[in-house]
Amino acid sequence: MAEDQATAAMETTTVEKQPEMTETPSVTTTKRIMVAIDESDSSFYVLQWVIDHFSSLLATTLAEGGLLTVIHVQSPFQHFTAFPAGPGSATVYASSSMIEAVKKSQQKASAALLSRALQMCRAKQIRTETLVLEGDAKDMICQAVEQMHVDLLAVGSRGLGKIKRAFLGSVSDYCAHHAKCPILIVKPPKETH
Repeated sequence: MAEDQATAAMETTTVEKQPEMTETPSVTTTKRIMVAIDESDSSFYVLQWVIDHFSSLLATTLAEGGLLTVIHVQSPFQHFTAFPAGPGSATVYASSSMIEAVKKSQQKASAALLSRALQMCRAKQIRTETLVLEGDAKDMICQAVEQMHVDLLAVGSRGLGKIKRAFLGSVSDYCAHHAKCPILIVKPPKETH
């Protein structure tokens, strides 16, 4: 215990003796904010919330402004479906034309989502980039945050109950524990009856 107190005192002393910076660093720091969207209205509420609250940081008119990354993660298409009902259970494999049709449909849906997001950003002159990934949303978002050195991740909260969240998993909950940056979870406004 005495060693812990001595170590703490040394750390405090070290912090106190650090010189103050008199010059501003010459490195430009672009702040990166990432917003994860899906088909839900709550994810677009998050995007609008970020635009409204961080527009001065993300405006395209600033030379040293930030950058907003809008990310959408598509679920991977399963090439087969198993029917485990009874002794005659079967596995059905999708044809290549069906696989292509599903992928094309996913791309079209993603393009529509990102187009809507870009319109919202352009209306406020926000510097924006878009990103579409395929895989498990929780993992892909956290990987993108780490690889892109994001400064803030904003996600929505659908308000799943405890049981649904335990079985289905919550993207916002997972990201709050695993993302390598601060995370902002934006809850949708309460409905008035």
